[in-house]
Amino acid sequence: MTPEHGSDPVAAVLAALAEPTRRHVLDALAARGTATATELADGLPVTRQAIVKHLAVLDRAGLVTAHRAGREVRYRPAPDTLTATARWMADLADAWDRRLLAIKHLAEGATAAEGARAAE
Repeated sequence: MTPEHGSDPVAAVLAALAEPTRRHVLDALAARGTATATELADGLPVTRQAIVKHLAVLDRAGLVTAHRAGREVRYRPAPDTLTATARWMADLADAWDRRLLAIKHLAEGATAAEGARAAE
């Protein structure tokens, strides 16, 4: 986790995914299942060194895990953190939907009351 995000995993995930190249790296890694930085760099228009830096950010955010296999470091997606972030976003969307529905009901009730008064 990066210091600027403290112990807030959602903030770390959103910050990590705000950079388009990191999303491409994560997509490429998800498609492969596991890969080295060199393998990922072969399919992306950035250097291996840049891929390593992006993978480090993704690792700190909990979106990938790294393990050494001989001289290589292999990365794999860690979907649990992304799933938790998606769940938080869905809960937030549900809360907003409930608020908007309540506002709609209030507005419709006010409109109906005004219509009834006008008909009198």
